[in-house]
Amino acid sequence: MDYEARKVIEALRSGIPSRTIGGYFGGARTELLAELSGWLDSAPMPGSPEKGGGRILTANYGEGKTHLLNTVFRMAQKKNMAVSMVSLSKETPFNNLHQLYQKIAQSTYLPNREQPGFAHLVEQLSPGSMTELQLYAAKGLLTDKLYYLLKAFASTDNVEIRFSLLADLQGDFIGNPQLKKIYKDLFAEKIVFSANFAKSRHVWDYFMFLSKLFAFSGLKGWVILFDEAEYIGKLGRKTRFTAYSNMAKFLRPETNDSLSLFTMTTNYGTEVINGKDERKHLADTEGYDNEAIEDTLSRIEKAPELPPLDRDEFMKVLVNIVDFHARAYAWQPAVSAEELCEMSWSRGHLLRTRIRSAIEYLDQLYQYGDAGRITAGELDQETYDDEIPLPEELEG
Repeated sequence: MDYEARKVIEALRSGIPSRTIGGYFGGARTELLAELSGWLDSAPMPGSPEKGGGRILTANYGEGKTHLLNTVFRMAQKKNMAVSMVSLSKETPFNNLHQLYQKIAQSTYLPNREQPGFAHLVEQLSPGSMTELQLYAAKGLLTDKLYYLLKAFASTDNVEIRFSLLADLQGDFIGNPQLKKIYKDLFAEKIVFSANFAKSRHVWDYFMFLSKLFAFSGLKGWVILFDEAEYIGKLGRKTRFTAYSNMAKFLRPETNDSLSLFTMTTNYGTEVINGKDERKHLADTEGYDNEAIEDTLSRIEKAPELPPLDRDEFMKVLVNIVDFHARAYAWQPAVSAEELCEMSWSRGHLLRTRIRSAIEYLDQLYQYGDAGRITAGELDQETYDDEIPLPEELEG
């Protein structure tokens, strides 16, 4: 049994995208993938005046947004880039950057590594790179907390202290008093912060620092992939505005050294931006970065839509599916990709539905030698009628 092929078929049958599939089914949408490959090549290097920034792609449910992100994930790793990928949800909220940072840190993969994590990069930094990072942390960020943290880390062999400092870099932030104590114990000196670090206001320092860490470690850059960004539309109005403002930080080149790619549903502009009259409410609300929010709203509205696969592109996918099904179950399907396309093309308009119909057809041929009527259903389109309150919005 070919277990890798079985894994691919099971993932396609369930409709759950995976990075494994992204590595094998990147042949469709070749023009878009070539464009994204060039965009990945534009990642800024240390000392370069160039900046990163982000982009947005939209598509209907089931048209391959997550699959595309998984393909970009594999492309970026082959280019020697650090890659982070998260799906926005209640547990990964975009209105809370320090909580988001922790999720991103836990979902960051380096090239040629199966498990997430980057702590070993700090441990392996050369003295010169460590010094350069310390200088950047001292002068290039909003606060100088990370300067003192790096200096302490580089000056001790105490396993417990090093573990705490590495955990801080991964989002388990230690308090200012704890860092002051560590520093005083090591150097017999008091820390005098240029600004007291507060994770709710200064966590962007960590995003900027990670970009530099990856670059100084010899990586080509850092790309962050955000799936299901339409979840922002389910938040309450105030938290949506905060999320839009945070989104601008990733999208604007002037505020970001990494590359970021968001995917969201095509109907977001109609259902949320216009349907909830975002601009009118923003004009009546104080305390938000209106310019940043307006920039985000405009980018969402102008975001290109992921084109559905045409029959020729879908045929390329089916050729791979037939091959993987044959390897997964050690048989030779008595059906061509052309015949499979003819059958599955009319089973629904969503790519996911057509793929599942094709696999069900192959399953029946394998099990019974014949196939009955295939009736794979489609998911309903999600709406934004009910906003999901976050804990801080609840009273009592």
